[in-house]
Amino acid sequence: MTVIRKSPDKLALGIPKGSLQDSTVELLQRAGYRLTISSRSYFPAIDDDRISCIMFRAQEMSRYVEDGVLDAGITGSDWIAENGSDVIEVAELVYAKASLRPVRWVLAVPEESPVKKPEDLQGGIIATELVNLTRQYFDRQGIAVKVEFSWGATEVKARLLDAIVDVTESGSSLAANQLRVVDTLLSSTTRLIANRQSWQEPWKREKIENMALLLQGAISAREKVGLKMNVPRKSLSAVTALLPAEKSPTISGLADPDWVAVEVVVEERVERDLVPQLKRAGASGIITYPLNKVIP
Repeated sequence: MTVIRKSPDKLALGIPKGSLQDSTVELLQRAGYRLTISSRSYFPAIDDDRISCIMFRAQEMSRYVEDGVLDAGITGSDWIAENGSDVIEVAELVYAKASLRPVRWVLAVPEESPVKKPEDLQGGIIATELVNLTRQYFDRQGIAVKVEFSWGATEVKARLLDAIVDVTESGSSLAANQLRVVDTLLSSTTRLIANRQSWQEPWKREKIENMALLLQGAISAREKVGLKMNVPRKSLSAVTALLPAEKSPTISGLADPDWVAVEVVVEERVERDLVPQLKRAGASGIITYPLNKVIP
């Protein structure tokens, strides 16, 4: 068995295992880091000899960062709060398992349930992974319930108990199980966190801050594309008028003095409507390309 002890010469980085694993690895790769994960190992290889990676579940990541087992890690703000962990929240990284948006922890019941509001659950039993925050939620409202830890398949338990508190990204799983949301307890986003002592070490702090910058840049780039085009000078005003108002394009002269090259970054969702308009306005040689990182 591989044994890795924290080294003063390396940054110990926690990678979330489970639902966030694939999207985190993909994001790190877009940020410029290359990870190799063996199916039988909890220690991914990374192409940075000053970083050692260890995989933990997101639910426990903040505890290991707080305790100094890890210098830094990636986890959800929900689990930081659930564990009551005292860590440095270096950066908010708005991505989840399948989308670039927060996840929600919701109180849900079967569609046929008579429960309409949290008060209707007085004396009931709630199943959830998020035990501490769920207890706090009901305590704040003075509603006496029994909160039980769920080891998975929480949606199924909604019809065995009185309600569940579960995480949802799109709501599709709740709909598939014919569940109805009664209330939202909290929204959660992914965070890059650091151990407080590690944060005081200049080289580790710089390493973590660099990673935060690159990860945020990779997230910013995921819904954007680059546009390049050639434009006759006589059509330049018409073309630039079509570009998003908040974007200032780069305009460069070409060998032919009557033409310029225009380059800009735009939201991917507007590209399909924008490109035909640019063509009609006089642009030619239009190229669209994906982006790995957009650093503000």
